[in-house]
Amino acid sequence: MADHLELPLKERGRTPRVAMVAGETSGDLLAGLLLGGVHQRWPGLTSAGIGGPRMAEHGFEAWWPYQKLAVHGFNMEVLRRFREIWTIRRDLGDRLLADRPDVFVGVDAPDFNLGLEARLKAEGIKTVHFVSPSIWAWRGGRIHKIHRSVDHMLCLFPFEPKLYHDHGIAATFVGHPLADTIPLEVPRAQARVSLGLDDQTPVVAILPGSRRGEVQHNTPAFLQAVALLSRQRPDLRFVLPVVPGLRDMVEPMVREHAPDAPLTLLDGRSHEALAACDVTLIASGTATLEAALFKRPMVIAYKISGLSWQIMKRMAYLPWVGLPNILLSDSVVPERLQDEANPAQLAADVLAWLDQPARAASVQQRFLELHHQLKQDTARAASDAIAQVLETR
Repeated sequence: MADHLELPLKERGRTPRVAMVAGETSGDLLAGLLLGGVHQRWPGLTSAGIGGPRMAEHGFEAWWPYQKLAVHGFNMEVLRRFREIWTIRRDLGDRLLADRPDVFVGVDAPDFNLGLEARLKAEGIKTVHFVSPSIWAWRGGRIHKIHRSVDHMLCLFPFEPKLYHDHGIAATFVGHPLADTIPLEVPRAQARVSLGLDDQTPVVAILPGSRRGEVQHNTPAFLQAVALLSRQRPDLRFVLPVVPGLRDMVEPMVREHAPDAPLTLLDGRSHEALAACDVTLIASGTATLEAALFKRPMVIAYKISGLSWQIMKRMAYLPWVGLPNILLSDSVVPERLQDEANPAQLAADVLAWLDQPARAASVQQRFLELHHQLKQDTARAASDAIAQVLETR
């Protein structure tokens, strides 16, 4: 059996078995897009591990749902759930070592995946990590753990592979799958019709985050800004996409902080909200890149616990946290963190975009150029890289 496993895949006469872990909503989205690509190459491919509904659309068998891994910041939530998450990682590792997949693909979630990948790699299972940890932004020391853990890094951004090659780690720029799925020309009119919005009404999309911790910390200030904006500009309309399973948190916050605002809660549909809006108030994270690919002016805001904030400030290297600013190496959109993420400031920043159409048009052009750069047929490029890993002894 061991000798058989050492053969390249093409000599084994079968399609690969892939194990995967995605740790949150954005990871599920990215992993689903990746699975679509690898299924085109290997129609009979099987996949299992930890994931969500986007992965399940491609036949993925979720042994645990990704929500089991989703935590926020450096706080008591992490400490309370440490034992549960550690147990899941141990049990998953045991299962994968007993029934060895051809390759393990960890999708983001580096705190969970790198430790698991190190264990699997040490036992001879090929490991690929999809989405480089932000070693260029903070916690650069992780490069040594990555070297122990990862056979091949799939990078979303063009400047990343050199960082890995300099440390002897194979890496490939595959572009960003969202750049392939989001159209270059934004379907604004279609999205507005779908959401029941007329063409002339100014619309603000509110995206406070996809995890419970983010919703808890960000949503009150976001909604208080909505209430201020509604009083200052009664013609504004607001849409707030709600991640499945989080309505129980969001609805009471709306009643408390913005009960009279013309705000519509959407069940998901974040892409339609971004396509339809004129500007978005948005939490830092992958969603900001989605907003940039939809060519939308934005105000990035984020709040975390005081302890988490102090830790992150000491670890950060760059002057920005938002992906649009990082990728363009410029402060093209405002970032409001912690105390600066207050309702008055957020409302003022949103109005500034609405009142300065030339500024908005300029940033939209820069986002279009970024979109072209990241549009690389990620699913094909990633499956090519995974194929190379599989065919390497």
